[in-house]
Amino acid sequence: MVAGYERHLSLERGLSPHTVRAYVGDVVSLLAFLTVGEGDRPARSFEDLDVTQLRAWLAGQRSDGAGRTTLARRAAAARTFTAWAHRTGLLESDPGGRLAAPRTHRTLPGVLRAEQADALMDASAKGAAERDPVALRDRAVVELLYATGIRVSELCGLDVGSVDFSRRVVSVVGKGDKERTVPFGVPAAGALTAWLEDGRPALAGETPLTALFLGVRGKRLDPRAARRVVHEAVAAVPGATDMGPHGLRHSAATHLLEGGADLRSVQELLGHATLATTQLYTHVTVDRLKAIHDRAHPRA
Repeated sequence: MVAGYERHLSLERGLSPHTVRAYVGDVVSLLAFLTVGEGDRPARSFEDLDVTQLRAWLAGQRSDGAGRTTLARRAAAARTFTAWAHRTGLLESDPGGRLAAPRTHRTLPGVLRAEQADALMDASAKGAAERDPVALRDRAVVELLYATGIRVSELCGLDVGSVDFSRRVVSVVGKGDKERTVPFGVPAAGALTAWLEDGRPALAGETPLTALFLGVRGKRLDPRAARRVVHEAVAAVPGATDMGPHGLRHSAATHLLEGGADLRSVQELLGHATLATTQLYTHVTVDRLKAIHDRAHPRA
């Protein structure tokens, strides 16, 4: 049953491997909750699943310390699971259809100021001046993340052929296997060229790999290593808030909006499914405008 649900998420829904793993893990937790009684709560068979059991499962997760975002994801997993089970005849009804999603408070991480972003790129360039392969890679990683605002998973999934230097764009496969084309500027192009010409061959060895970014052992760079690269690079910038690739993504979006980009364009660049997600960034820019107004306006 779980294997069938996993195939549904991956093949029919087209969800990312990360989301599939999370949803499957949530469903395994739900099934364990049902089949193992506890205290006054008797064990139940899957066929008897109703919305009361779903709510009790989420309440137990909340008592165990799960945060709002985690609870919202687990509720979503339960809803997709019961809907699939109903369609395939495993359940007579769909109890998840009556399960409300826990409210979440979406918060944005800190963003770099424009001058801090410049300092970050300058420091990365200086580190790569000795042409060390890892330093060249790290510079290209930081430059491309900030230039494009792509997700770290998208960055690590890039192949050499994903980059079009003639048009200065990169082809990205995002959530749900949706493809989009994202432009990058001259500095990122220079960092990528240096990495491909002088850095990547030194790490690739004799193993033919299509991956754009490689780890020190010549394998495809994994997201954890990429996060470490960004954290260490940002730590060298005076006054900058600690952040990883997601912070660079937020910084890129904020600076685009502050520079006059419209929301729809930023939505397309970032690969957001809805405009509402992109609108979160306007809160940051409005806060900055208010701060400038308070400092500069005579009647603020």
